[in-house]
Amino acid sequence: MLISLASPTSSCTKKEKGSLLQFLSGLSSDGGLATSWKQNGADCCEWEGVTCGEDGAVTDVSLDLKGLEGRITPSLGNLAGLLRLNLSHNSLSGGLPLELVSSGSIIVLDVSFNRLSADVQELPSSTPSRPLQVLNISSNLFTGRFPSSTTWEVMDNLVVLNASNNSFTGQIPDNFCSISSLLAVVELCYNQFTGIIPPGLGNCSMLRVLKAGHNNLRGTLPNELFDASLLEYLSLPDNVLDGELDGAQIMKLSNLVTLDLGRNGFSGKIPDSI
Repeated sequence: MLISLASPTSSCTKKEKGSLLQFLSGLSSDGGLATSWKQNGADCCEWEGVTCGEDGAVTDVSLDLKGLEGRITPSLGNLAGLLRLNLSHNSLSGGLPLELVSSGSIIVLDVSFNRLSADVQELPSSTPSRPLQVLNISSNLFTGRFPSSTTWEVMDNLVVLNASNNSFTGQIPDNFCSISSLLAVVELCYNQFTGIIPPGLGNCSMLRVLKAGHNNLRGTLPNELFDASLLEYLSLPDNVLDGELDGAQIMKLSNLVTLDLGRNGFSGKIPDSI
């Protein structure tokens, strides 16, 4: 006689199930998600778009391209084991709950291609270091000033930031890499940023992609920018940048593959080093 010693699969907790149902209740159109979840039973680990770990904690919520409409409720921030949240390519509106950005567990947050609006809230200076590595809020309707120093000081694990195709105003923060140099991708194109290109970007020793085209950035390219020697893709077209291009500085970017400075106000000759 064979006796199975395998332990039963853990199911999600009542609290986590409640957090997911609260998110569902905030939707004005769920794209059939409520029906799907009901058909899959009471264990939310079996629900469409939900993945759990061995302990039954929800680790992934992937609901992209589901036709969702309505607001994102802060309840998803109560999922203490949530690592990845993907709500991209829907029609979600309202603001981005601070509970998601300030989560103590989320490492990937993707809400791109929605209709989210209003300001992105600042994180209080008292906030401890956050684990977030990838933040994609691109292609929404966000307005107002971009989060400033206090927010990025606690985002010391951030590797990818994509805030392109919104309506952010004000200056680009100068301290993206003042605490950590992990940041590799910064995409800020198609906004309404003003001011200069911050010299502090040169402190981003791991920076490989910088896209800030189609804004209202002025002034010259700061020499400090060329200290980011791992840059492979530098794109700053359609701004109001001026001055002469320094060939000696550009030569520092030995890994550069793409350089787009078109439709600005640069003067002088194109350096031979390009």
